Amino acid sequence: MQGTAAAAEGRSRASPDKAVESSKKARLDLADGHMKQETAGAGDGGPIVGAAYIPRVELAVRIDKQVLHCPLCTLPFKPPVFQCKAGHPACGGCVALLPFGQCKACVDGGGFLDPCPAFDAVVSSTRIGCPNAGCQWYVTYHEVAEHQKACPHAPCQCTEPGCSYVGAPQALAGHLHTIHLVPVRVVQYGKVSKLQLPVSTTRLVLLGDDNCVFLMTMGALGAGVTAMSVVCARARAATRPRFTCKMWVNLEPPPAAAANCGKQDMVLVDMDMRSSSSPGPVVAAGEPTFLTVPPMYLVPAAGDGASMEVPLHIRIDKLPPWSDTLV
Repeated sequence: MQGTAAAAEGRSRASPDKAVESSKKARLDLADGHMKQETAGAGDGGPIVGAAYIPRVELAVRIDKQVLHCPLCTLPFKPPVFQCKAGHPACGGCVALLPFGQCKACVDGGGFLDPCPAFDAVVSSTRIGCPNAGCQWYVTYHEVAEHQKACPHAPCQCTEPGCSYVGAPQALAGHLHTIHLVPVRVVQYGKVSKLQLPVSTTRLVLLGDDNCVFLMTMGALGAGVTAMSVVCARARAATRPRFTCKMWVNLEPPPAAAANCGKQDMVLVDMDMRSSSSPGPVVAAGEPTFLTVPPMYLVPAAGDGASMEVPLHIRIDKLPPWSDTLV
């Protein structure tokens, strides 16, 4: 009897240990970083009792650049990538031009190029940092060229006569101000700023709340008319964020008839902001949309009745990303 009781007690003590061991089997770490699914029971094909996902770990590696380029057209590989049995790769564009999809590198001409999912995985997961200074994006290698066309940090060039400076938009603004003495004004998005601009002004740098750089240009159209326009200094292909600009000049002082009915004459333009990577040579009258200011809208400069100024009102709005869906 005592032997039977001792055996039972031994089994009861062992049960918790076996339960702990069983629960540990439900999750087994593998060497490749994935989590193994474990079935209930001792390998008897029972139901799955646990599974987990481990986020992938990225590594910084060095690789021969030629490995990522098609040997036929020398362009970066992008899926689908093809490979023959001898290991010669080719991009999908080149394979489409090959007779019967045969490999040109194979001596006997009998090598056929087939899709290579493993190569696709390498090409799709290879990312590099954007070469533009200040940009923190890591881009898939075969998409770098497209990214650079629209990168907000793409270099802009100064085209003042005799100047070859190239730099990011913010650096260009500092260059224009310190080297070429272009005035700088800070504007707040969504708020009206009033600027007294001498008619002799040709360039004006505007800085937004987020340090976006805008360049206003002024020029004479003839008969005393002044033309004014604004562009955003960034890559021409950049479309985000979107900006709109409203500029107007009031007739000062207002005519008596207009004052009696509570209205005031003005000239106004409301436009979508264009982008330019070489904002130096932009001429106001050469823009698709610009403001024309007749001479009667000019006012004498304070303390100098001999020179005239443009009493400009300007408002720049930064549109939210979802605004495109409303167009």
